[in-house]
Amino acid sequence: MFEDFGTSDFDTGAPDEIGLEAVHEVPVKVQAVLGRSRLPIGELLRLKAGAVMELDRRVGEPVDVFVNDRLIARGEVVMIDNSLGVTLTEITRPER
Repeated sequence: MFEDFGTSDFDTGAPDEIGLEAVHEVPVKVQAVLGRSRLPIGELLRLKAGAVMELDRRVGEPVDVFVNDRLIARGEVVMIDNSLGVTLTEITRPER
């Protein structure tokens, strides 16, 4: 049998503040990484508009999605109303 401890100090009783709603306005940095490349600074400075840079991924491979520099998912690049987006296809397990 479980004992009822009542409400916690964090529970205000207001339905809109219960659960994750309290953190909905916390800003986070989200990155979708298409791939990586390594090159000398001199070569980087010589790049012009329209230059092609080889990445370590192939077309069709999933992109990595990071939140606050932590890998949280993988997905596919999609086009939505002339904007690029990412459809999540896999949620990764946290690394400990």
